[in-house]
Amino acid sequence: MQGERLKVKGTTASYKPYTLPINLFIMRDYKKLEVWKKAHEMCMDVQLYVTAKFPKEERYQLTSQLLRASLSVPLNIVEGCGRYTDKDFAHFLDNSLGSINEADYCCFVAAQLNYIPNEEYEKVSRLVNEVRAMLISFLKFLRPEN
Repeated sequence: MQGERLKVKGTTASYKPYTLPINLFIMRDYKKLEVWKKAHEMCMDVQLYVTAKFPKEERYQLTSQLLRASLSVPLNIVEGCGRYTDKDFAHFLDNSLGSINEADYCCFVAAQLNYIPNEEYEKVSRLVNEVRAMLISFLKFLRPEN
């Protein structure tokens, strides 16, 4: 059908199929991003070690909030990798940055309430700060100032 002439109500028109640029559907591989690796490490640390020490009565409050915030960081990086433009990708990195700040505060509250030992708080706080710094650097890379 390519290049054929079509009749449309008494007129003729050329039919040219729309072709997409080849590189349009190339997705970034999130598993190769150092920021994702570090965010995943932080998420796993929170899931396996931090919230496991919380009291049962916190299950539907602080525990739930911290689990969702820590999971949201790598999830937003992954979702952003599936977007077509750097601008769209940066939007999801902004969301990750908001979630890392939320997770940071939840861990701070947990430490203040003595739900986790100080050593555990310091460890997760280091991870959180590393992820935050990496996200900020990546955002600066994607949004160069003119």
